[in-house]
Amino acid sequence: MVRWICWGVFWFALLVFPVQAGEVPLGLPPVPVPADNPLNPAKVKLGKLLFEDTRFSADGTVSCATCHDPKTAFVDGLPVSEGIKGLKGTRNAPTVINAAYYTSQFWDGRRATLEEQALDPFVNPVEHGLKTHDPIVKICRQDPRYRKLFAQAFGIKPEEITIEYVVKAIAAFERTVIAGNSPFDRYFYGGEEDALSPAAKRGLKLFRTKARCQDCHRIDQKFALFTDNKFHNLGVGMEKI
Repeated sequence: MVRWICWGVFWFALLVFPVQAGEVPLGLPPVPVPADNPLNPAKVKLGKLLFEDTRFSADGTVSCATCHDPKTAFVDGLPVSEGIKGLKGTRNAPTVINAAYYTSQFWDGRRATLEEQALDPFVNPVEHGLKTHDPIVKICRQDPRYRKLFAQAFGIKPEEITIEYVVKAIAAFERTVIAGNSPFDRYFYGGEEDALSPAAKRGLKLFRTKARCQDCHRIDQKFALFTDNKFHNLGVGMEKI
């Protein structure tokens, strides 16, 4: 099985690998895959290429990977992400890692699935800056490599390629970007006593008890996604933190 090791800005090593191999890292549940977009190797390969293609932007400089950079844990590390012509958005880029498990996408939760999420940045005026999705479809229908991969991934002819197939491929790739097997996972689920330092163990106890972090950042019996997939207003302003 092919595996890729990515070192991110987190405190643990990120293990990213193709979930169609039937495995997930320690501490994670099976990746949910929609019935209308099953994974296959060609689709994941295609999705990765689409994710990295800067031609899908108004000035040819921005790809999905520009803001969701695999070299930096699929984020760009900026307070506010930059799109075409250096234009700044209003929020920073959330990581793609483990986004497959979320029941809503974007910081405001306005999209329900990875497929739906992938549609928006292309036509955002300060991200990819396209007016419509038509230029993306045109490139995919004309590029020999894309023509071949769409045929392998979906069994379709070039003239049948639509933006719906494009975002399905991107979403398929993103469902392979998962990370677990952290020191916490090895300690809590793997029984490795030395995986966490004494200070980290004390912090975990607070996290699960007095601090009540676990009320929202869930740790379940068999896995931990550290979210309840809900939005909460704690009534605490930034100036009070």
